[in-house]
Amino acid sequence: MSSGLLALLDDVALIAKTAAASVDDVAGMTAKAGSKAAGVVIDDAAVTPRYVMGFSPTREIPIVWKIAKGSIFNKLVILLPGALILSQFAPWAITPILMAGGLFLCFEGAEKVMELFGPKEKAEEELPEPGTDLEKTRVASAIKTDLILSAEIMAIALSSLPDSPLWEQAVVLAAVGVAITAGVYGAVALIVKADDIGLHLSENSRSGAVKAFGRGLVRAMPWVLFALAKIGMVAMLWVGGGILLHGTEELGWHGPAGIVHHLQEGIGHAVPFFGWLAGAVASSAIGLAVGFCLVPLGHAVARLRGGH
Repeated sequence: MSSGLLALLDDVALIAKTAAASVDDVAGMTAKAGSKAAGVVIDDAAVTPRYVMGFSPTREIPIVWKIAKGSIFNKLVILLPGALILSQFAPWAITPILMAGGLFLCFEGAEKVMELFGPKEKAEEELPEPGTDLEKTRVASAIKTDLILSAEIMAIALSSLPDSPLWEQAVVLAAVGVAITAGVYGAVALIVKADDIGLHLSENSRSGAVKAFGRGLVRAMPWVLFALAKIGMVAMLWVGGGILLHGTEELGWHGPAGIVHHLQEGIGHAVPFFGWLAGAVASSAIGLAVGFCLVPLGHAVARLRGGH
């Protein structure tokens, strides 16, 4: 009787250890997969605030919440099953899909660079009182953009996972999707409300230091939004170029990636941080060059379709 109980306890302990090891594996894979998608996350956080510009402060958080819910739907309902199907039945398609997304990021980044240095056109005035139709249009546009960025995030996360059971891949991808969505849209909510928070502090606080902080926050936010836009532009080129380098290497063309690796290692031996920076700059330069080649083609296609 006692020996049977001890054997049962040993089995329970073994199961518990196995479960704990699986949890540790999933946590480790989640952290690794999430870090690989960091560049796209930066871009996502930089792009989203523009969708709430022009609306009254009372509508900003509800709009961000609607976009966040659409992002969760994109990741968990549309992209997660598709990623698992690809991993099981067509793993060879993951790299080409990643590269297609990389080309899109290079195109978007290069287009922003051309707009930055090209002739400035006077922007059309935003509607003074944005209505429900405009809000729906903005939210739908943001969710479509999020679908592309989320597809890159999920594909990057999937490509970084080792061979593992299907349930572990599903848990890791779901965890990455939820964590990144919460982080991105939580940050976006803070960004779009920071000026309101600063205004409230400057008008209602009894402390002179807090009032000064609030006024500084209000004055700083236009610069923060400007910096975020530029960071997002660089992130598009960096991530897009890096995806193309990795993809061409996976497909058997080792030349470009090999040159960048040698450059990164050579500089990194002298100054470790500058080695990483050299790799990022090289990836961004490649992304910019590819993007410049794609912009005329993209504009030609848009003209044929009668769009912008």
